[in-house]
Amino acid sequence: MPIKPPQNQIHPRTRPAWRRWLAENHAGIAGIWLVYDKAATGKQGLSYVDAVEEALCFGWIDSTVRGIDEKRYMQYFAPRKPKSVWARTNKDRVARLIKEGAMQEAGLASIELAKRNGAWEALDSVEAMEMPADLSAALREDPVAATNFAAFPASARKAYLYWINAAKGATTRDTRIAGVIAFAAANQKSRHPSG
Repeated sequence: MPIKPPQNQIHPRTRPAWRRWLAENHAGIAGIWLVYDKAATGKQGLSYVDAVEEALCFGWIDSTVRGIDEKRYMQYFAPRKPKSVWARTNKDRVARLIKEGAMQEAGLASIELAKRNGAWEALDSVEAMEMPADLSAALREDPVAATNFAAFPASARKAYLYWINAAKGATTRDTRIAGVIAFAAANQKSRHPSG
């Protein structure tokens, strides 16, 4: 059964239409559901990459994806939160967009804020697959977990590193490290049983 789409949605069919909407609305709205046509419809429309790049130009970021029906799905876009971390892919995108002169004042301001508050570099160690000292120490104490963790695909190890890195406080971080050890000891490559 299709879900009822939220009222705050738009369906721009082209990159210029999405950019125009952002230029007019980026500073005055908390977020919007962007509707896409599914590939099976054969309709030409705005691509995910184009949507993200234009959002970055205005200091916005993509988020949750939800299906609507057999022909459409939607993705939430909103202004980037001050502590929102920057993935390497988006850093690369904005570097190119800056060179192309596409970045707008709001987008440049979100980059500067991230560089000042540490959100710009927050994922660098995860993306470099650097093992945090506290996780290394915990793995040394459980050889089975250490062996299994080392054998996990890079994507699984990275997901666990990201989960640890995203902890807001020391207690949460310690709990997550203990969780990684337990999952690795059970040879569970994902925190989600089906994953």
